Amino acid sequence: MIREEEATGVLREMYDDAKTPHGTVDNVMKVHSLRPHTMQGHVALYKSVLHHADITLPLWFLEVIASYTSIKNECEYSLTHHYTNARRLINDEDRADKILAALQDGRPESVFEGMYLALLRYAEKLTLQIAEMEFQDIQKLREFGCSDGEILEVNQVVAYFNYSNRLLNGLGVTTEGDAIGYYD
Repeated sequence: MIREEEATGVLREMYDDAKTPHGTVDNVMKVHSLRPHTMQGHVALYKSVLHHADITLPLWFLEVIASYTSIKNECEYSLTHHYTNARRLINDEDRADKILAALQDGRPESVFEGMYLALLRYAEKLTLQIAEMEFQDIQKLREFGCSDGEILEVNQVVAYFNYSNRLLNGLGVTTEGDAIGYYD
């Protein structure tokens, strides 16, 4: 990975676009430094699924979806960053601890019910059993009161994290040097 202080030209521009609110560039983006054009697409996708004004589901829940996907993929990098985000947004340490424990145990039903539980189960199946997805999975979500827009939001977070988890695990990226979490 090319360090920020060594970046020039297009890479410098990409790093500037990928900066976190902490003013740093995380390793998840730096790993693209040898092919900066791939960082451009990554940044755009990330911002569109988690940091767009038109998102309707609560951001804390989308961060939980991101974390659950990362748990299922055994991606410590994304789990570390995104559960830190979820924890900050939940803003209740006891509740955040219980949610994390339930997700790690594969038992989201111990802390969630209804629509949120259905969306977590959808995320798990989409991550681990992609070939078994069927239209009935969407119908079940609708029966729990999910709108098609909400289903798409969760679908996009899961799809993004499946991509990102594979990028990170596949290239051995660690959190070393990162400012953990997106929010202060």
